[in-house]
Amino acid sequence: MQFGDRITTAPAGSAQGLYLVVSDIETARDLIAARGVEISAVFHPVVPGAQFVPGDGAGRATGRAPEGASYSSFATFADPDGNTWLLQEVTTRLPGRVDAAATSFTSVHDLEQALVRAATAHGEHEKRNGGAYDEQWPAWYAAYLVAEQSGAELPR
Repeated sequence: MQFGDRITTAPAGSAQGLYLVVSDIETARDLIAARGVEISAVFHPVVPGAQFVPGDGAGRATGRAPEGASYSSFATFADPDGNTWLLQEVTTRLPGRVDAAATSFTSVHDLEQALVRAATAHGEHEKRNGGAYDEQWPAWYAAYLVAEQSGAELPR
């Protein structure tokens, strides 16, 4: 995304509802706020489409979406030109949204959070299988991480 003089004929501040997709809404919100930007609290819509309606926050509930539902937690802010932005947390991509053959992590934090989710899920996997130590845990973690990023069915 690029803004600046002589790049577009659109007036400054005319871009409304631009998306920034993040893997951790609370961390992203805190980083933006730490830079002095006025940003909303994290919220999730309780009325379909409420995230798109600027103003009084009707149809929105404070906090992340229940159970951390991917695509459902937001925060909003405006840049110095008046363009408005909608942060959206995406932790698990819908099928077909990512090339399953090309998965990657763009930061240590993203990988760390993915490993935490995998560890939690693997703990449940071990409980379902009698609580025994799983010697194949590296393969299970790898399958989980790739499935989560690509939107494939997660291993159980």
